[in-house]
Amino acid sequence: MNIKAIFFSAILMLVFVGCKDNATAKIDENNLENAKARDAQLTTGFAAISFDKTEHDFGTINEGDVVETTFEVTNTGKVDLVITDAFATCGCTVPEWPKEPIKPNEKGILKVSFDSNGKPNKQSKTITIVANTENGQETVTISTFVTPKNK
Repeated sequence: MNIKAIFFSAILMLVFVGCKDNATAKIDENNLENAKARDAQLTTGFAAISFDKTEHDFGTINEGDVVETTFEVTNTGKVDLVITDAFATCGCTVPEWPKEPIKPNEKGILKVSFDSNGKPNKQSKTITIVANTENGQETVTISTFVTPKNK
């Protein structure tokens, strides 16, 4: 046999052996229903976030201080707002976000803490909120001037 015949035979064997399973039998009905509900919700619009502020300045603080602020989050969209993650540009900034869906026209609180230890001078941190909005991500910022420790 030549190489082409062997190659062709191998391809035919793969086609017949690989297609023995019925792909539709592998569909999980729960996943299908969840996907249908999600897709139906998307036709009614997206969730939308508005904040009472998008920036917060702590002013001047001392190195080693841990400061906190909150951002009020309002769902101005047509469907429940679901925040799936929130993260900052460095580990010194820790966001805490609402884990439950926020209904249209309702509010939630995003709490942000900043640990200034080892962070002297001007600091600016961005917090990214991942949610089911049209953009998929929204941001807020905090800033401060950290007075360095005396060495």
